[in-house]
Amino acid sequence: MKIAQFSRTGFIMAAAGSAVGLGNIWKFPYMTGEYGGGAFVLVYLITIFFVGFSVMVAEMLIGALGRRDTVGSFERLAPPDKKGWKYAGFMGFNGLIIMTFYSIVIGWIFYYLFKLLETLPDSTDAAKKTFDNLVTNEAGIQIFWHTVATLIVTYIVYRGIKRGIEKINLILMPALMVILFGMLVYAFNLEGFSKAFSFMFEPDWSRLDSEAIVRAIGHSFFTLSLGMGAIMTYAASLPKNASITKTALIVTLMDTLIALVAGLVIYTFLFQEGSPPTQGPGLVFISLPVVLSNLGYLGTFLALLFFLALSFAGLTSAISLVEPVVQYFIDKFDTTRLKAVFTAGLLYYIVGIGALLSYTNRWGEVFSIGGKPLFDILEYTTDSILLPVGGLLIAIFAGYILQKERVRAALEHEMGKTFFNLWYFSIRYVAPIALVFMMLNLMGVLKI
Repeated sequence: MKIAQFSRTGFIMAAAGSAVGLGNIWKFPYMTGEYGGGAFVLVYLITIFFVGFSVMVAEMLIGALGRRDTVGSFERLAPPDKKGWKYAGFMGFNGLIIMTFYSIVIGWIFYYLFKLLETLPDSTDAAKKTFDNLVTNEAGIQIFWHTVATLIVTYIVYRGIKRGIEKINLILMPALMVILFGMLVYAFNLEGFSKAFSFMFEPDWSRLDSEAIVRAIGHSFFTLSLGMGAIMTYAASLPKNASITKTALIVTLMDTLIALVAGLVIYTFLFQEGSPPTQGPGLVFISLPVVLSNLGYLGTFLALLFFLALSFAGLTSAISLVEPVVQYFIDKFDTTRLKAVFTAGLLYYIVGIGALLSYTNRWGEVFSIGGKPLFDILEYTTDSILLPVGGLLIAIFAGYILQKERVRAALEHEMGKTFFNLWYFSIRYVAPIALVFMMLNLMGVLKI
């Protein structure tokens, strides 16, 4: 079945929307705080261009050459004696597994948007109590917002490439950037900005340990939405005259810039009010609202803007997590987009209810395995196993399975001979070694 094409700008915004998600605005700032600031950021920046960018080019290349769903693209491009590579395309289902808990987090953000209309918590204890109560006691509220998030995402995906995915990204991505850069302009005029800048860009090497290096490598990869088939599926709709290299570079730069801006904004507010940066995952849901509460009505307005930006980032990424499976269902079973979207949405929605119930006091034991909540199991499985494996398969396929001359013909005229050779070396050696090292460390097989 023929896949509709993005416009060039539409593809860039959609791919950037896939990459720019909760990892940029929620996860990157708290990880930076946990692992020492500037040194962590520097390792992150180095690896995002040596590992993340290399794999992104490879994933876009497979999608642009294959012009099908993820399974179909691998099957079409693999040599006749290596057709088993089509099974690598099932990495497209990684996104659906991620959506089982990603939709819950988007629901939390929606909840906070409405909660902040009432009042901001005036203490960390109060903020923590609000968040903990939501997660452990308010199953009904969580299911409601999980349902809202599911309905929004499935409707946009149902509308298709042009009328749904491209259109919403052309609206939400510019809106997200306007909000974040507007907050950055405001933050620039605060005393806390210079402290935030120093914290993020002046390396303190004494605080950089081996775990921080591994996490920086991992986050530089995950933040670009690689290894789940989203970029590959979008690239199947990339205009044939578009430059893969230039497009991948633009997306990588946009993704990185938004992560850095989000970090500067958050840490400016924290340092302005004397709050420590090492707050962990609760940084956005617990610490930031308390800090902004000291600014009165202005703080409420800034909090609303921030959570609005967070919701936009969550939605644009969520759309890309669902689309690969939808496209696979359409191609494989020759079904309508409506049936494919309904099936994919129902699958992650039902499992998602179990995941959110696994954190509750009442149902936690029922929806846990070996004493570990289903939510944590799903998150760990994707982060530590499925996504690294997906990225590794992409690197191996582009570096060893695809004929080098075909890869060269597609990319060398864009990159130039020298840069192509550097990229090819990276995709064959640097990226696979980094991904295997990261995966073994996260799984606990290799500890340094």
